[in-house]
Amino acid sequence: MPIQQLPSHLVNQIAAGEVVERPASVVKELMENSLDAGARSIHIDVEAGGQKLIRIRDDGAGIAKDELLLALSRHATSKIASLDDLEAVVSLGFRGEALPSIASVARLSLCSRSRGNDNAWQVEADNGEISGPRPAAHPDGTTVEVHDLFYNTPARRRFLRTERTEFGHIEKWVRRLALARPDVAFTLSHNRRTVLRLPVAMTADERLRRVAQVCGEPFAEQAVHIQHEADGIAITGWIGLPTYNRSQPDLQYWFVNGRSITDKTLAHAARHAYRDVLFHGRYPAYVLAITMDPAGVDANAHPAKLEVRFRDGRRIHGIVSQALETALSETRPGGHAANAAPMPAPSLQTQRPMPLPGAVRESLAGYRALAGHGSAAAVDLEQRPSEVPPLGYALAQIAGVYVLAENADGLIIVDMHAAHERILYEKLKQGFDDKAVVRQPMLVPASVAVSQSEADLVDTNAALFEELGLVIDRSGPTGLVIREVPALLRNADAEALLRDVLADLAQSGRSNRVEDMCHDFLATMACHHSVRANRSLTIQEMNALLREMEVTERADQCNHGRPTWTAITMAELDRLFLRGQ
Repeated sequence: MPIQQLPSHLVNQIAAGEVVERPASVVKELMENSLDAGARSIHIDVEAGGQKLIRIRDDGAGIAKDELLLALSRHATSKIASLDDLEAVVSLGFRGEALPSIASVARLSLCSRSRGNDNAWQVEADNGEISGPRPAAHPDGTTVEVHDLFYNTPARRRFLRTERTEFGHIEKWVRRLALARPDVAFTLSHNRRTVLRLPVAMTADERLRRVAQVCGEPFAEQAVHIQHEADGIAITGWIGLPTYNRSQPDLQYWFVNGRSITDKTLAHAARHAYRDVLFHGRYPAYVLAITMDPAGVDANAHPAKLEVRFRDGRRIHGIVSQALETALSETRPGGHAANAAPMPAPSLQTQRPMPLPGAVRESLAGYRALAGHGSAAAVDLEQRPSEVPPLGYALAQIAGVYVLAENADGLIIVDMHAAHERILYEKLKQGFDDKAVVRQPMLVPASVAVSQSEADLVDTNAALFEELGLVIDRSGPTGLVIREVPALLRNADAEALLRDVLADLAQSGRSNRVEDMCHDFLATMACHHSVRANRSLTIQEMNALLREMEVTERADQCNHGRPTWTAITMAELDRLFLRGQ
């Protein structure tokens, strides 16, 4: 075939292949247009999973009569005008492809009334043919109706799933954008039945209520609000406590400057922060928004704008990981009472005084440190006779495994081995992190053959390798020699370690592989040296353990992510024994 200019309608249909994957893609693009127009209320009406009808109504700024036809033209937009605008884009849309792409694969109607205008106008598009504008009745704002999606591209229509599946994808996008914009009201209906109604959420309580509506009450009840700013980057949102975890990463939301995205760098940073508080094979849950200079993030990195590219991914990774680690360090008894999200949530922070029984007070008066393992200072019971710490005071031991204690709310049960394991692990980590990494020269340096790009990573990240305790020399374009490794990892497979670090650097520009392996070694040490099952503890030793837990970071879980303690409130005990019934 000779080279020829493609017809504009075919060009639009080809472009639609990138923009319009399924009905949910249409909903996403149209909702983003509404948000860019300053809408404060958006109604989404869907029929037959979006295949028959998608209607988006908003109360935004609207479109003037003489711009309606332009809105259906490719590469026509009001959001950028120059390369400088593109490099610091703050709007959700900016390419001017969504409406013409949708119009090329569906029957589209666009009706709008701009603010301050007495009249509304409507245009229609069918198979590339545009008619109008003509007068219409419409309040301030815009309504876009999309009928019979893919009616003229039957091959693509055959790839659509069931009505229920397609609507599920639509609902997911509505929920995502609702999390990103709590200041906007959203209503979603399917086949004329309201599925989701989210009012405007301006206060902290209202925002958490929206999180609960979108992510579920269990997440909101076990989520901690975080707010962190460093180096011009602000991170806000909610992270699930380690006790609330998932079997898959299906409750992880990232928003960058209001844009819902997926990003490997951010996902890796979060995974690293949760690395030693989650049970093996489980995933954390979080809703996190990052606000930063738009010039530091490229929003034009994905055809459907689902991903972004950071100009300094390593810096972003470090800030996000540090923010989450700081928040998770307070996952200990009573640790998050001050920073918890404004919603009633399980907490063992003392709320009311509880007098101690005389016999218990006498037995606690002089309790000593947990033998051979150190402890926090004893509580002066004479000075604070009526206050009870979060884990209360020990009563007894069961089967040499569990410690029973009483606090202001009821009964506390502690797994003494898991708890002591975490205490020792955090002390070992602190000692390790406070000192420079000790290196161990290899008796026989290891030669490793790599690709040239991997060898180049060693040159460009020389400072990082030194920080990790790895001394690597380059022996040729594709040859590396490992001469020194961290002393803690002297028995590890040095070649496998280097390859893993290089893979991390290639993927995310950063590697915590050495640190994680050293921490794994310390965790093993803590496990072997913590108090074992079937060891009989005195009341004083049990209380020393409880006090240590209350001042130890991440004490709610052991090194393997298992819970270290649980609580049974008086109300739960009363229900068990049918008291008051």
